Order: sequence, then structure tokens, then C-alpha cells
Amino acid sequence: MNKLITLLFTTLGLYGVEGYSVYQKHCMQCHVEIMEKKEVLRVLHTLKAPPMIEVSNRLKENVVISDEDDDVKRRVIIAFIKDYIENPSVQYSMCHPMAIEKFGIMPSLKGKLSEEERQAVAEWVHDRYSGVAFK
Repeated sequence: MNKLITLLFTTLGLYGVEGYSVYQKHCMQCHVEIMEKKEVLRVLHTLKAPPMIEVSNRLKENVVISDEDDDVKRRVIIAFIKDYIENPSVQYSMCHPMAIEKFGIMPSLKGKLSEEERQAVAEWVHDRYSGVAFK
């Protein structure tokens, strides 16, 4: 059932805004898409923000809900990402304290992305890294 819903959301994304395109346009200048931990440590001084795989994994680790249904958790994480894109704050950051110290808090993208773009990129961030570990 969960795979069917993910497939449905992915298919619907093909007819509207595509999340990866939004990532490329608005996010990738700071967040690399995927990078192994050992590579991150090697190039840490050149990074502007945590790799997107780490962002996704931290969200999935830290968002705790009483309903363990994967679809419910997915919707909660997507809603969080959509809000955080426009209203980032240290209070709601899921980053490790060292990452906040190194990178600071993400600048707000309020007014730069449409509702459809925020939805698409939030779904992409969640779904792109499902089952992908930050090694």
C-alpha cells in the first residue's frame, strides 16, 4: 500500500511541478544531493549546507508521531519541510548542533517558491532518500 501511494504521488508529480527540478533551481547551490560521510568530512570546509541526504535522514529520525503509519509520517514530514522552507529557525531545526554552528540556519525562501513547488520539493526530499542510508 505504501509503495502504491508513493508511486501515485510520484506519477502525479510528473504532470505538475517536478521536485527534482525545484531542488536543482533553488536548493542545489547550497545542498549537495548525496554524499557519503567520509566525503563530507574530506570537503566539509567547502560545503555551504548539509547534504540533502543528511537533511532527509535527520527529519525521518526526529519526526516522531504516535501513529506509526508510514503514510501519516510522510505527510507530517512533507508539511514540516514546506513550512521550514519559508520559516527556517534554530528552534525547529533538525540539524546536529555542530551543523548549525558550521552552516547557520537556512535562509528563508518565502515568496520564491509557489505552493506547488514547495509541495513538489518536499515530496522529493522525502521520497528520494527512502531507504538510502547516510554512510
